[in-house]
Amino acid sequence: MKLKKECIAMLLAGGQGSRLGVLTKDIAKPAVPFGGKYRIIDFPLSNCVNSGIDTVGVLTQYMPLDLNTYIGNGNPWDLDRNFGGAAILPPYMHGKVGEWYKGTANAIYQNIQFIENYDPDYVVILSGDHIYKMDYSKMLEYHKEKEAACTIAVLNVTLQEASRFGIMNTDENNRIYEFEEKPKHPKSTKASMGIYVFTWSKLKKYLVEDEANPDSENDFGKNIIPAMLGAGETLMAYEFADYWKDVGTIESLWEANMELLGENSPIKLNDPDWRIYSRNPNEQPHYIAAGAEVHNSIVTEGAVIAGKVSHSVIFHGVHIAKDAIVEDSVILPNAVIEEGAVVRYSIVAQGAVIGKGAVIGAAKEECEPGSIAVIGENIEVEAGACVKPGVMAGENVRKEADAS
Repeated sequence: MKLKKECIAMLLAGGQGSRLGVLTKDIAKPAVPFGGKYRIIDFPLSNCVNSGIDTVGVLTQYMPLDLNTYIGNGNPWDLDRNFGGAAILPPYMHGKVGEWYKGTANAIYQNIQFIENYDPDYVVILSGDHIYKMDYSKMLEYHKEKEAACTIAVLNVTLQEASRFGIMNTDENNRIYEFEEKPKHPKSTKASMGIYVFTWSKLKKYLVEDEANPDSENDFGKNIIPAMLGAGETLMAYEFADYWKDVGTIESLWEANMELLGENSPIKLNDPDWRIYSRNPNEQPHYIAAGAEVHNSIVTEGAVIAGKVSHSVIFHGVHIAKDAIVEDSVILPNAVIEEGAVVRYSIVAQGAVIGKGAVIGAAKEECEPGSIAVIGENIEVEAGACVKPGVMAGENVRKEADAS
């Protein structure tokens, strides 16, 4: 007898994340570190496990090595299973033909065989670049109750924000009758979260038809959803009212990290009933030296703090030397802030070195909104050099040629 899963998840994690600039030069956006000890992809993976979904296909494409290594066999998320678990699904040759994933729908189409191995009744399609906690099992129950072909998770946004999203126009029963991609004049504020539950037999049919159409962009929002609506399928909106953050820009990534600080964080990472799992670096406990000051900050294992840290997120392996100051900033793994350096309203990437007396960014209240200074991975900022607010440094910074 063929083994079967009622529902599996397909996690789209191949995005370049070009708006994150130097932070995604060598890694895909879902692999970007977040919150002191996590990667962005930890959130949908943990949501799957907490929702009872134990089979997740992770579709990778752009700069996949770091992400593939991080996920490994899925053990940190309890996804190392004999039947199911986590599977990395890069584009591959089939027969004499091979190609990159052309769009979100094509990525799923190319993995129909993987899905069929589990003979699922339902498939959850997820994005790998959002920060949120969500019980997909409740959305699946709603989908079954409504006997829908597709259910789309929606978040109510402001009318001013609505033009940035795919917008669902619904009737009084939340049945979708129209979908608008980033409309100039939105009729609704129900924004797609990029989370779908499909009845697999229905989705497979539309994927095959879409692939046969040479004019299609092979995209869920642009092609699959409109095709299903045009055919009269039942599409439902599932309203989500909790925290959700698209961290696709430097400003939104910085904001999401800052929102973890303080007692009233909108996303609780200490909830024992809904843990966010990650691959632990297994470093020594963090160390706060005599004379150091740390205020309202996250400091992760392996960090050594001898300077002053305020309202910041400090990842594992970070060293902040004596008389250095870090404020309103995110310091990614293994970065070094040398003696007397000042880092304010900034993101410093993995392995970067901020030299003695260097100045990165400026006090938040002195900057234009969103003018966050960014130092790229393994970049060296020479002693005494300056990187001005809003500058993204992708090359080493010398004192005689300050980044501005």
